[in-house]
This record gives sequence, C-alpha cells and structure tokens, in this order.
Amino acid sequence: MSPNGARSSAEGAAPVAPGAGRDGVPEIVAARRLRRKDLLGIADLTPEEIHLILDTTDAMKEIGFRPIKKVPTLRGKTIVNLFFEPSTRTRTSFEIAEKRLSADTLNISTSTSSVQKGETLADTAMSLEAMAPDMIVLRHSSSGACHLLSRICRAGSINAGDGMHEHPTQALLDAFTIRERKGRIRGLKVAIVGDLVHSRVLRSNASLLTKLGADVWVSGPPTLMPPGVERLGVTATTSIDEAVKGADVIMMLRVQLERMQGAFFPSLREYFSVFGLTDARVRLAKPDAIIMHPGPMNRGVEIASEVADGPYSVILEQVSNGVAVRMAVLFLLAGGVEHEAAA
Repeated sequence: MSPNGARSSAEGAAPVAPGAGRDGVPEIVAARRLRRKDLLGIADLTPEEIHLILDTTDAMKEIGFRPIKKVPTLRGKTIVNLFFEPSTRTRTSFEIAEKRLSADTLNISTSTSSVQKGETLADTAMSLEAMAPDMIVLRHSSSGACHLLSRICRAGSINAGDGMHEHPTQALLDAFTIRERKGRIRGLKVAIVGDLVHSRVLRSNASLLTKLGADVWVSGPPTLMPPGVERLGVTATTSIDEAVKGADVIMMLRVQLERMQGAFFPSLREYFSVFGLTDARVRLAKPDAIIMHPGPMNRGVEIASEVADGPYSVILEQVSNGVAVRMAVLFLLAGGVEHEAAA
C-alpha cells in the first residue's frame, strides 16, 4: 500500500486510488467497463480482464471501510439472485454487494419457485426475462446452466456456480486474496488439494492462476482425480506431501459427499489420514505460506481445526474479499451493458 493509502497492482496494472469519484466510486475506475454483459466462466476472460476485475476490487474494498458503505452506482438496476443449490457465502455476499451498490435485489430459491411444480430452468428464465431484470445471478446443479440462461435472456448473467463446471467469482476472490497477501501471483506455487473431480472451484482457479503465471499443483486420491486434469495446465500428483512441499499457497477443497454415488475412498478417517491438511503437512510448505478454503469446511476431513483457525489461515479474509470482488463484477458488467448499448 502506498503512503497515500492507494493500493496498486503488483502485476503492472494501473494503481487504484481511494479518492471520491462519480457515484462515490474512485475516479480511476469510474470509467472502466468489461465489454461483455455476462460472466460465465474464467475460461472466457483474458488476463487483462482479470487484472481489471482485481484492480477494481481494490477500489470496492475501500467502500467497505467507509462510514457510509452504500454508493448509488447501480441505483435503478434490478438484480435477481436465482439459486437452485444451497449457498451461504456466495448468495449472501452477492446480496450484500448488490445492496452496497444500491441495486434492487430479488432472491429466488428452489424451495420458493415454480421449479417445485415441475418448471424447467428455461421456462423460469423466460418468465424472469418478461419482467425485464438487468442482471441474473445463477447457481445451478447442472454444468452449463448459466450458458443456457445467457442465450435465453437479454439480461446479463453471472455464473455463481454451475454443477462441476465453473465458479468464476470464487476464483477471482481467491486470486485477489493471494495478490493482497503475497503482492503477486506470477511465480507462486499454489497447491490445490482435495475432491478434485467434483470441484468447479478447481476448474476456475486452475484456469485463472495459470493465466496469471502461477505454478499450480493439484493432489487428491486417484478416484477423485479428473482424467486428463493436466490439460488445465497443472501438475498432478496423488501425494499431498509432494504437492504442498515448498508451496506459497495451499488451497483445500471440500469432500463433496452429496455428489458422490458409490465409494470413492474407504472412510472419512482414512481420507483425513492420507489427504488431510495437518500442522505437520503445513510445515512442508514455505514458512509464510497461506492456507485457503472456499468453504464450507469439513473439519477433521480435509483440514484440521488447528490449521483452519491457525495464524496462516486466510479463510475469513476470502469471505470478506468475496463481497468486494462481487461488487467489482457487478459494477463492471452493469456499466458494460449501457456502454455496449451506446456503442
């Protein structure tokens, strides 16, 4: 952080200043826009667009520390949060982000929607489209659901997690947390350990971190290792010790029992013994390594409580940064819709 309080990117992008600008947004980001209306996945973003989102997040995080945390940037915009899967962190942080930007927010969950009566996602999307929202934030159990939504709706779409495909805002907040703590992403060794085959967080993080120059290692049981995972640009190993040795960042992934049909490993106790992150394994990493987890955590399964609550854990920082990242995405996309219409 510079002496005047402005954060700057360690990757060579323009600095972000906290000074007041249009609608309470710092002047240096007030004119920035993503030239797209949707955020469907990290695979669609260029490194330059990723840096733009991360730098804008710096500015949005400044808003969170002001006495008055709301700015009128998205006043008059209507955003629908359409969640077909349970969620605490993602859904809540999107709602807080929308309210801090003064958007009108509508929350719809499966239990309160016509999906309970047999309505399809396409029919739900077309019904919402008829009400003319500006943006729809979608979480769905089917991979590709957000891509379907974007083809049906004129409203912008944000992927809040689709099946085992992608979770782009999670990867963005993870990258922001790493950059904030380490000052850079390029050249860092990042170990991602756990249930890899069912993880959309793995896919988004592997895509983002490799684009920004990180050395990404992944580790898990052979039964939870996606075939051809090396095509994501990562180094794969079934040894957690090898993965975390010398790591700058260790990211643990939850064992997703709800997606498993059949026995992927003998028992939770044995899983923790072989792949759980313990103090002893943390000591294999660099002395200043940080510990991450997208949540929710299964304590005593993929991570020991003393590690999750230890001095190197940034898990709660990830939650906090999630609001700022989602504010940045909403700001850049909602403004982008108007920018494209005027072009």
